[in-house]
Amino acid sequence: MKKSLLLAGVVLLAACSQISGVSNNGSADSSQAKMKACLLTEANSRYQAGTLFTSGIKETATDLVKTCMKKLALESAGISSESQSTAESIISNLKSLSNAK
Repeated sequence: MKKSLLLAGVVLLAACSQISGVSNNGSADSSQAKMKACLLTEANSRYQAGTLFTSGIKETATDLVKTCMKKLALESAGISSESQSTAESIISNLKSLSNAK
């Protein structure tokens, strides 16, 4: 119950700061807005998977920031999620080859 309440509070704070940031900056595409959206998405994904509360708050926050920084850096470099599918395909092909031996 406390975890759900905590997550709801985080979502509410993120939404409020997102709206505030857009009204102050006039741009929903700012780096800060993208980072906040990524953090919220990543936290929600981990919550749904049941892995959000497996470490301490500081460690989890650091990991979320690192993950989002990597995602946003790849996105700004023009390398998107297709890289993920390409990597999965390569690994899958290599696994098939190793199993065939």
